[in-house]
Amino acid sequence: MVRHIVMFRFLEEADGRTKRENVAIAKEMLEALQGVVPTLKSSYVKVNAEAANPENYDLVLVAEYDSMEDLNAYIVHPAHKKVGEFMRKVREKRACVDFEV
Repeated sequence: MVRHIVMFRFLEEADGRTKRENVAIAKEMLEALQGVVPTLKSSYVKVNAEAANPENYDLVLVAEYDSMEDLNAYIVHPAHKKVGEFMRKVREKRACVDFEV
């Protein structure tokens, strides 16, 4: 099994919306991939706690796949590419780690 962990830091304002609004949209879009992308075995998306350090990343995705091939299929899936297009407009930074469990 492969675990895919991605963290995002969002711009304060982007695409005509506040950071909070864009984080909520991103969370909804990422959660909607479950059941749409066949190789996505499981996933969850969490938002940084309001009381947490504001220098933390704003959103994290933790997803699991049966193999690296399945992760690569997820990456090129049209539904995932749509999320990526949105994220590139509203994020400041992205960090990712993929590892075998």
